[in-house]
Amino acid sequence: MLGLFGVLAVVYGVIVLTSPWAVHMGGRWTPLLSWTGVGKLDAKGGGYPIYVWLSPSSHFSRLHLDGLRPTGGVSGRGLLCASPGTIIPLELTGTIYGEWRTTDGSLVEIRVLEGNIARQKLLNASHQGYFDLFGYWHGPQLAMNDRGEWSSKFRSGLKVEHASVTFEWGSKSDFEAACSAGSSQARK
Repeated sequence: MLGLFGVLAVVYGVIVLTSPWAVHMGGRWTPLLSWTGVGKLDAKGGGYPIYVWLSPSSHFSRLHLDGLRPTGGVSGRGLLCASPGTIIPLELTGTIYGEWRTTDGSLVEIRVLEGNIARQKLLNASHQGYFDLFGYWHGPQLAMNDRGEWSSKFRSGLKVEHASVTFEWGSKSDFEAACSAGSSQARK
């Protein structure tokens, strides 16, 4: 028997073989197969600090985008600071296109969904806000925008339109500091 360590080693090996970019995301060595980034989401309604945690996923689009073939999936979680003290949990799912061995130069498409799906199902809520982001890795930065795609209003009333953000490596505490400092400048 392999034991727990053996099973984990096999799973890790399969992920690294099928998604080698996962060990070097955003210009960083990522042996834990995850990358965290922070940025300021500039949108029609204002500027909002945002935090994302990304890792490889076996689920991804099979369609080409901008003439590039899909090479893997990404998923994760995030946080959006709608205003100081108002943090919206996010769920992320998407696809990496083009590069296979590295994220540098790769196109990434991410659907940013309003979080707490389990709670929504418990409350029998059918609406889940979302917006899409598209962009390229350039070394340590992931520059993204919504390409004018349609978005759905969050339960809080926030609708993210005409969005752009450049993510750089950062921690949840970096995001929390930006949020508590009142960096969110939402306009009415």
